[in-house]
Amino acid sequence: MRLFRRGESASTLDLLVAGLGNPGREYAGTRHNVGWLVAEELARRQGGSFRSKFSGDLAEVRLDAARVALLKPQTFMNESGRSVAPAVRFFKVDPVDLLVVHDEVDLDVGRLQVRLGGGLAGHNGLRSIARELGTPEFARLRVGVGRPGRGDPRPVADFVLSPFEPEVDVDELVARAANAVEAVVHDGLEAAQTRFNGRT
Repeated sequence: MRLFRRGESASTLDLLVAGLGNPGREYAGTRHNVGWLVAEELARRQGGSFRSKFSGDLAEVRLDAARVALLKPQTFMNESGRSVAPAVRFFKVDPVDLLVVHDEVDLDVGRLQVRLGGGLAGHNGLRSIARELGTPEFARLRVGVGRPGRGDPRPVADFVLSPFEPEVDVDELVARAANAVEAVVHDGLEAAQTRFNGRT
């Protein structure tokens, strides 16, 4: 089963999901680590367990007939490509069968956007992955975390490294994002876009 194209592939993997974040207790639960939270939720749903591989934590699971690998890079956000690129090469995955889950300040809190390729939007994790792969043409699940509100003096870099506001239902947001990944696997990229993009 190929998700985004027709034809044969050397890979036995249907999708490589890379959830971006930073290692360290001080970053747990921050906006910047929402990709990790989504990867962890997907592993929990399928009974997958993570092991150290590719300078990250890797879990291999099955979603019905689809074989999916979940990767949490442990390289720090700015060097995410040093973890993702070796996994792409090992599994012989085409970049279009890589789905990167990451925080997005240009989307309101709770909004999701599934897309293939596009700009890097100043996101250092995406920039690192594109540099290491030699292409930005991989799929993304952008998870909206919003920007500092009026009167909030924090620069965006500090904002994303802080926890969500108490009124944000993080568990619900992570669950919907995990649902979006599952929709990509089951129904394909376009169907997932129709179902999830722009909705809260």
